Amino acid sequence: MNFAALHRWPTLPASAVALQKRLAGSVRLEPVAGPVRWLAGADVAFSPDGTQVIAGVVVWDGQADEVVEARVARVACRFAYVPGLLSFRELPGVLAAFRGLRACPDAVLCDGQGLAHPRRLGLACHLGLWLGIPTVGCAKSRLCGEFVEPGTEKGAQAVLMHRGERVGTVLRTRANVRPLFVSPGHLCDHASAVRLTLEAARRYRLPEPTRLAHQLVTRARRGG
Repeated sequence: MNFAALHRWPTLPASAVALQKRLAGSVRLEPVAGPVRWLAGADVAFSPDGTQVIAGVVVWDGQADEVVEARVARVACRFAYVPGLLSFRELPGVLAAFRGLRACPDAVLCDGQGLAHPRRLGLACHLGLWLGIPTVGCAKSRLCGEFVEPGTEKGAQAVLMHRGERVGTVLRTRANVRPLFVSPGHLCDHASAVRLTLEAARRYRLPEPTRLAHQLVTRARRGG
């Protein structure tokens, strides 16, 4: 998969925060038109000694319910762990995995935040700006915002608000399980983010592409 470089990678947190603020203005929220068949899932693990990012991308065919392609990339970890700046630590590896794909997916689901970020540039937004395709953040926990607990049935949802602005949706993907925190990345709106997540959450709490990507990087970390 080919895409142009968006920026150079800062090494200092202050420079990363400044870049986030600048890039946030380029994020576009818009409906994802038509059916989406090929959904990519992205996830990251780290080597046992913490020196390498192990990134995995799985392209899943939602119509056939099968994996089309999977790629793992390992790159040196060059950014410290700083809450709110995880994309600068993880994205170099994720982008390396995407470069290994033969074809471009229709959209991407990320195990992380999108718009639901204090500076409105979570990993899904950042990745979407690099790739130029619709992205969605499907996080297992909340980074920011307030909400009222949604109902217990599958599909129940509540608006996630932060500083008077809607930043995401608290979405129940299975009955009686903990919800996900779903937010648009880039080239996607709130309704599309919810739709794509529910369409991909066939059997488990996590959408199938991100669940498979998590399994992929877990095996890679173990040397499997």
